[in-house]
Amino acid sequence: MLEVGTRARNQPAPPHIIFEALTNPHRDPTRPWLILLDDEIEPTVIEARSPDLVVWSSIWTTRPDARLRFDLPCDGRAGTDLRWTLLVDEPGPDPSLLGHLRKRLNQLINAHLRYSFGQ
Repeated sequence: MLEVGTRARNQPAPPHIIFEALTNPHRDPTRPWLILLDDEIEPTVIEARSPDLVVWSSIWTTRPDARLRFDLPCDGRAGTDLRWTLLVDEPGPDPSLLGHLRKRLNQLINAHLRYSFGQ
């Protein structure tokens, strides 16, 4: 698979909490964060190694081959230095679609998930 995008950003919650949120995104109905668009589908957890790795199936109907990898190292304090990596089969997406996919991951992970923990 091709790595077509990656980004690391600190999350305020510790790795085991982020792991729980990624493996069961709807566990806390008072803090929804996995809000999907019309062209997106619920991911399936393909691989999980508590508390530091989660791999999802694609959330996009246009790229069902995509895989979303989340590495969850502790930041040395109380949080997590979450890194998402977007992997796809060849051929890679065109630049317009790739921009959309990366933007959505940033929105879901570095905004919605982050804000669900109060930041």
